[in-house]
Amino acid sequence: MKVYFAASIRGGRKDQNKYHELIRFLSSKVEVLTEHVGDAGIEEIGEQDLSDKEIYQRDLEWLESADAVIAEVTNPSLGVGYELGMAEKFGKPILCLYEDSNNKRKLSAMVSGNLKFRTFHYHDLDHTKEEILSFINSLS
Repeated sequence: MKVYFAASIRGGRKDQNKYHELIRFLSSKVEVLTEHVGDAGIEEIGEQDLSDKEIYQRDLEWLESADAVIAEVTNPSLGVGYELGMAEKFGKPILCLYEDSNNKRKLSAMVSGNLKFRTFHYHDLDHTKEEILSFINSLS
């Protein structure tokens, strides 16, 4: 199974360590097409070795070839929102992960109100990993 993991890059990298841990866990279960999202070397300016057009084309190809999409949506990101819309258009199963422990911000209604998305509000990564396993197992 191939999974497209989406998370904020240019929208902010404050949760990069969390992305890295989730991707490492996910990679032990399935093929993750977007492992670079958790890379500490990628800063808010994004990848340096590819043009924006090349990134766009590559990511769309990965989205189309993925069996499912898992998105960490705590940090708002235009790119992740776009990826979610395209994944929905492509008919991909989608799991959105949202950390609601600080309760300072609400998840966008365009995500939480979309019944085609499986949305999981979490407080710790252990429960998140259990939800990821449940999601993956539901696709088999």
